[in-house]
Amino acid sequence: MPFVVTDNCTGCRFTDCVEVCPVSCFHGDDDRVYIDPVACIDCAACVPLCPVQAIYEDLDLPEEKEHWTEVNAEKAPTLPKIIKKQPLLEGAEERMEALGFSRDN
Repeated sequence: MPFVVTDNCTGCRFTDCVEVCPVSCFHGDDDRVYIDPVACIDCAACVPLCPVQAIYEDLDLPEEKEHWTEVNAEKAPTLPKIIKKQPLLEGAEERMEALGFSRDN
């Protein structure tokens, strides 16, 4: 099953995850990244690199985040691929702290 980027990515767009993706399935807009479920090979290499725990296997999504499966499937193919780490969005560190995470987690 493919992996899904959820709302924890919004406003941060930490992109540590994109560099380890062997099939370049990440796409992004000005606020976040999405995973193309057709391209994703379910390797899970991206999951431990997300400092805000925004990436889930679609079968493991909490019920309140299940709609992100459809959002990723719709948005990813319409956006440019991201294959290299990007600069953090302004306020990303503060957003990470507000979500209860730190670089030490």
